Amino acid sequence: MNQSKLDWAHAWLGGVADKPSDDARFIEQLKQELPVLPFLGLPFAEDMIAKLEEYEPFLRGFKHMLLLGIGGSALGPRALQRAFAPAQDRPGCDGPCLWIADNVDPDWLQDHLGKLVPEDTVVVVISKSGGTIETMTQYLIVLPWLQKKLPDSWKDHLFIVTDTVKGPLRAEADKYGIRSLPVPDYLGGRYSVLSAVGMVPAVFMGMDWKGLLRGAMSVGRPLAQNPEALLDHPAWKLARWAYQMSEAGKSQVIYFCYIPSWSTFGPWFCQLWAESLGKDGKGTQPIPATGVTDQHSLLQMFLDGPKDKICLFVSSPADKSILPIPHDVPEQWKYLSGQTFGDVLEAETIATRATLAEKDVPTVHLDMADASAESAGKMMMLLEAATIFTGWLMGINPVDQPAVENGKKLARARLGMAGTEADAARLAAFTDIPSVNTEF
Repeated sequence: MNQSKLDWAHAWLGGVADKPSDDARFIEQLKQELPVLPFLGLPFAEDMIAKLEEYEPFLRGFKHMLLLGIGGSALGPRALQRAFAPAQDRPGCDGPCLWIADNVDPDWLQDHLGKLVPEDTVVVVISKSGGTIETMTQYLIVLPWLQKKLPDSWKDHLFIVTDTVKGPLRAEADKYGIRSLPVPDYLGGRYSVLSAVGMVPAVFMGMDWKGLLRGAMSVGRPLAQNPEALLDHPAWKLARWAYQMSEAGKSQVIYFCYIPSWSTFGPWFCQLWAESLGKDGKGTQPIPATGVTDQHSLLQMFLDGPKDKICLFVSSPADKSILPIPHDVPEQWKYLSGQTFGDVLEAETIATRATLAEKDVPTVHLDMADASAESAGKMMMLLEAATIFTGWLMGINPVDQPAVENGKKLARARLGMAGTEADAARLAAFTDIPSVNTEF
């Protein structure tokens, strides 16, 4: 397998230069924080693989998986499905099909419960705490649906991914003997795709989930096993670049993916970056973009808008073995004669990179060896580690999300949860302000 690489040829544009810095102090920080960064070395991987192999016949026995989860519990699985099991988005699909209930959408959930065949469906509930209000309300609705439709076997159509020992979902799994796998301690949702959170749906879809883990471990484990190698690691170099660019006023990070099947890694990355780094008035805004689609929507702003953007440009060699362009084409299209659809993708990819450079948009090229699951695992681990390290350089905690937690408290207060009186008072201060409306 060819090596993936970071290409820095056009990284230091926009009047920004690579500045020396005193980074050695972060080696000690990595040593100290490794126990609370389980995503990096994946120390739980071997045990998880053994359990997934045990559950694989069970999971592969269903045609449909209804996944109840939100945020990192949904964005990672969706990215994997679109990239490596795209059949359900194409004509003639006969399964397996993954349906992700990642929102409070009554019509969506009612429609799926009305049309899914319970006998062919496994419901996977994902919440580390078991207190995620969106996921738990979905569970409280879906559980009686299963129990009514399958009174004698409903437990065999549930799978729970949650905390090892505590929380409402752990209590449910233990009480009813429901199949389950743990979310390791200290593993936040946006860093969890390489745990059971992403691997359970990956096994169901029949993708190369072991290759994904293999790629991730090839990037993360050397650093977890030897923190002294931090300063030479590509994730640290990427973090230093992103940090220095933010210090120079580059406030937006474009994730521009020219591997069409990987397009949904954009929203996954944006949650990872935004929820980790948007704190204390710091951070940079991530923007997902897909090549070549967004050449015709967002690229104009990237090129001629404010010079506040940097770009992570992701591509791999295009497949030129299929879809040849006919030789018998109109004269104005003769230059395309005999080429393939992949040649067009390659030309668009190079042209956009060149245009970004001409317009002075600093760009690091994630030149992926191919579009395999193993390569995706490498990229995901690289970006997760780079996000952590960028947070350290910015002087913020990249593994919490205090502002998001505040919103969750207010939502629970609005719904009347006991013990939320102080939060209810705060919410009343907002709702008591009269609306100022402009009708249209």
